[in-house]
Amino acid sequence: RRLGAGAEAPLRPPAAADPGRLERTFTLRSSEGFVDTFGPALLDRLAREAPGVRLRFLPKPDKDSTPLRDGTADLETGVVGRSAGPELRAQALFRDRFVGVVRDRHPLAKGGVTPARYLGARHVAIVRGTPGPRGPVDEALAVSGLVRDVAATVGGFASALSLARATDLVATVPERHTAGLRSGLSAFELPFDVPPITVSLLWHPRLDGDPAHRWLRGCVREVCADQSLAMNASAPSDGTKK
Repeated sequence: RRLGAGAEAPLRPPAAADPGRLERTFTLRSSEGFVDTFGPALLDRLAREAPGVRLRFLPKPDKDSTPLRDGTADLETGVVGRSAGPELRAQALFRDRFVGVVRDRHPLAKGGVTPARYLGARHVAIVRGTPGPRGPVDEALAVSGLVRDVAATVGGFASALSLARATDLVATVPERHTAGLRSGLSAFELPFDVPPITVSLLWHPRLDGDPAHRWLRGCVREVCADQSLAMNASAPSDGTKK
């Protein structure tokens, strides 16, 4: 019966949800930074429109699609990679770029940051799960035969920024995704080209026609769009942020 219901769900015609009458808990799996940056606005909207809805945020230590397949998670945010299940649905939320982040007293907090100055500093790298292929920053440096001096490796953005806050290590992180974590830190534009990333919303196709799930997906998309517009409006013209 359960398999039959799961197979039938994507074929149901979409219906409208009544958020004010919903009594349901949704599980959202996301990387560090998303909850800090977008969570408050999302929860505020749900409190106004659907007071009976609860959100359960789960950490995302890897890109395994199993939680979406088995129903452990209702939604997931992140960059769609090769390891993502081919059956998953995905919709872009926002584009992001990498920036360097240091504490205010760091030498790179003042003056123009050149490739030589960036590579002359020590860095904290972020590796999720078991060590694998190089990330976008190291891939971009490798094109020019360059390697940064990685003094520490951590599993998430929050840990990397905590080390940057307390030491002279440089953390290189997605700008918008980590906006809620970078308070009191200095960010600078990278002195080399790193391709931007697209953060997307992912879900399993069996939930496509679920009215409540469709409504929540719309809320997440609109909150991310509103927050991104606000970040663009407040960003200095030289690309440097505090």
